[in-house]
Amino acid sequence: MRNEQLKMMIVSALFAAIIAVFAQISIPLPFSPVPITGQTLAIGLAATILGSRYGTLSVGIYLLLGAVGAPVFAGMIGGLGSLVGPTGGYLVGFLPTAFIIGWYLEKTSFSVKQAIIANLIGMIVTLAFGTAWLKVAADLTWTAAIAGGVTPFIPLGIVKAVLAAIGGIAVRKRLESARLLSIQTN
Repeated sequence: MRNEQLKMMIVSALFAAIIAVFAQISIPLPFSPVPITGQTLAIGLAATILGSRYGTLSVGIYLLLGAVGAPVFAGMIGGLGSLVGPTGGYLVGFLPTAFIIGWYLEKTSFSVKQAIIANLIGMIVTLAFGTAWLKVAADLTWTAAIAGGVTPFIPLGIVKAVLAAIGGIAVRKRLESARLLSIQTN
């Protein structure tokens, strides 16, 4: 049991590193202080593969690394300033996003259909947290915050949700069949 927990904590740390790498896939938008990044795809993969507990742990490790100054956030930046700046709400929103995706899958099934639904819900959670904070941090109206913090992210967000679902379920099934993934769902 203890070895299994240690193994899953190591896998969670590995996924934190994967999130950091995917964060560097970043497309700046001229009309928004928030870039399009690969973070949400990596978080969807982590939660779909690892479930609520370890998926959320991987995001927590990632955020902690960034908060203490490791350059893991988009654009190779880190530090507490990232968490209180215009993108801070998206970063903080990754925690409930990972938990909700994993929890939803644990309560339904780890199938592609359910994973797509879970990842789309996760996209909405991230955008809600991010946009609410963007409004405050950048002193925007709701209309401007939604225009810069939601609208440009929906099309690619849907694509990333589907990719995270399909890829995540495929990887999870292979890891389970190889007995490399032992996750107890609640």
